[in-house]
Amino acid sequence: MSTRNRAEFGNYLRQRRTLLPPDRPSTRRRVPGLRRQEVAEAAGISVEYLTRLEQGRVPHPSREVLAALGRALELATGERDHMFRLAGEAPPGPPTPDSVVRPGLLRALRGLDDALPVTVHDGRLEMLARNAAATDLYGPIDGEGRYRHNIVHQGFTAGTRHVLGDAGAHEYTRWATAELRAALGRYPDDEHLRSLLAELTATSADFRSHWARGEAASARSGVKQVRHPARGWLAFQTELLHDPERDHWIVFYAPAA
Repeated sequence: MSTRNRAEFGNYLRQRRTLLPPDRPSTRRRVPGLRRQEVAEAAGISVEYLTRLEQGRVPHPSREVLAALGRALELATGERDHMFRLAGEAPPGPPTPDSVVRPGLLRALRGLDDALPVTVHDGRLEMLARNAAATDLYGPIDGEGRYRHNIVHQGFTAGTRHVLGDAGAHEYTRWATAELRAALGRYPDDEHLRSLLAELTATSADFRSHWARGEAASARSGVKQVRHPARGWLAFQTELLHDPERDHWIVFYAPAA
């Protein structure tokens, strides 16, 4: 952490501390908010260490200390993430993706029913929602079992090859395998992802071939050819937007020029 960032980090801690109402108001308090001792006790650190943090004299506080400060200062997710960035650390992700799509996002999907296909999947690669245009493009989700909504597992079914063609299916399964590796990096102990990995490793030679490449997904846009059931082949420019708080991915399919 640079000297400038240390000063900004310390100032941010002091500002947030003064905004917290004391548990026991007292006429003897000369400054607003909580005392250093109260915040230090809540965070499980010493008053001396908190003082050094607020004065910008700690070069690199640990992630554990940052997380404890976030709880002690009652920071909202965006406020906590800002504190982590000031300290030179990547903000922590959610412990598991949220299973509920924001109501406002669902309304936005419905509003785009007649404009362009839009889908939403989570960080475990589970399809959570799609609008009418996406359902018209891909058809209803078929099949049974615990992986029927998983976009990685769907890539290794016969239906995907019919919709995307041989070359498109090959690119999709390569991308989906890399996405699964990235998801396991975020959630290494997730039983659902681990069992999906075991299932695909045991049943798909294509998956084993892609997995051996060791790729982790990074592309967030591209061009996709999709066979529409009535209109034939259509080209789309796909763009992925991320909601980090819920670890949801919104995929827009804009008609390609």
